[in-house]
Amino acid sequence: MFIDKIEIYVKAGSGGNGVVSFRREKYVANGGPDGGDGGRGGNIVFQVDEGANTLLAFRYKRKFVAENGGSGEGGKRHGKSGADTVILVPRGTVIRDKESGRILHDMWDGVPYVACRGGRGGWGNKHFATATRQVPRFAKDGLPGEEKTLLLELKMIADVGLVGLPSAGKSSLLAAVSAARPKIAAYHFTTLEPSLGMVDMGEDRGFVMADIPGLIEGAAQGAGLGHDFLRHIERCRLLVQVVDASGVEGRLPADDFRTISEELEAFSKELAGRPRIVVANKCDLLLDGTNTPEITALQTCAEAMGYPLVCISTATGAGIRQLLLLIEQTLSTLPPVQGFEPDAVPEDREEAGGDPQDTVIRREEDGTFVCEGKWLERLCGRVYFDDRESLMYFQRSLNNAGIIDRLREAGCEEGDTVRIFDIEFDFMD
Repeated sequence: MFIDKIEIYVKAGSGGNGVVSFRREKYVANGGPDGGDGGRGGNIVFQVDEGANTLLAFRYKRKFVAENGGSGEGGKRHGKSGADTVILVPRGTVIRDKESGRILHDMWDGVPYVACRGGRGGWGNKHFATATRQVPRFAKDGLPGEEKTLLLELKMIADVGLVGLPSAGKSSLLAAVSAARPKIAAYHFTTLEPSLGMVDMGEDRGFVMADIPGLIEGAAQGAGLGHDFLRHIERCRLLVQVVDASGVEGRLPADDFRTISEELEAFSKELAGRPRIVVANKCDLLLDGTNTPEITALQTCAEAMGYPLVCISTATGAGIRQLLLLIEQTLSTLPPVQGFEPDAVPEDREEAGGDPQDTVIRREEDGTFVCEGKWLERLCGRVYFDDRESLMYFQRSLNNAGIIDRLREAGCEEGDTVRIFDIEFDFMD
């Protein structure tokens, strides 16, 4: 089964909590605080699996969670860092964020990608000792790890992409020039999934060719199988458009050429402008050879768009060597395969711990004011609510971030109840 698009959920590990501890050792006076820090949470890391060519491995497992960091210990011992979770994907997998739709990374170059970073470990109480606060009885909790819902989309990496209507002879051409063995039969839509083949030109020369399932009119709008697989030719440096020149389907070759050209244009103008070679296949079935009005009309259409025409027969092998030499010559003038650049983000608020302005403040039916947001979640993780000084830090942070002013604007008055996650307190103006 060929799967080239799937949705998964990933979550990095949370950081371990810092610990409150004091050194208590015989004959050692005033040992002081020695609470260790929590360990870092594990990351979610994507790596290329060279042996995979489909996303089938994600059919039954779509949730990936990294290990949490360990809590700190007394004696200034640091907590254990959580292990990274490594996700193997085929080369050419594009990783998108489902919520925003933006491209996060393209795995075409084989470089590992950290999709979600683990949370930082919390500080132990040893960090909070000062000349005036020699017995800090609080520590910081670890920060939560990032979590995302991702869309994985496989876009095959090939130098040459074969496109054309069903039964034009694309699979036959791939089988004739490479060791690939795609299914070949005398009916439409024999090819149900893309196939790759390595074309050996000798003397350590060659290129990769991809056979894309047959397109039909309306493919760019979702008709037939073509819409599902057009993405696999987006990386191809060169398109080879195979046209049935025999007319056994009752269509004119020039009309077939125009149909595929229009579908490529509708799917992507950039793809339609890619260098192209037009191949007239099944020329062995022409009684008058290639000097026919149908072939002449096809050549006129191709040359009008700047594309060369090559007449071949995959059954007899005629013209195939000429076609391969033309492909190799054309590829030598084209730039290498390019990956998809990640979409730019004006402000990466996740790395900054969230934006206080994104905090949501609403009033419940019972009059309670509820505050929610990522910035608040991270702030609460840094506060020890059983310690007076830590609570003062919490209050200053809310005031400096403008949360107190926003509560007043929302109608909150002295004595009203304010809830931040599972923490409730009376508002004091």
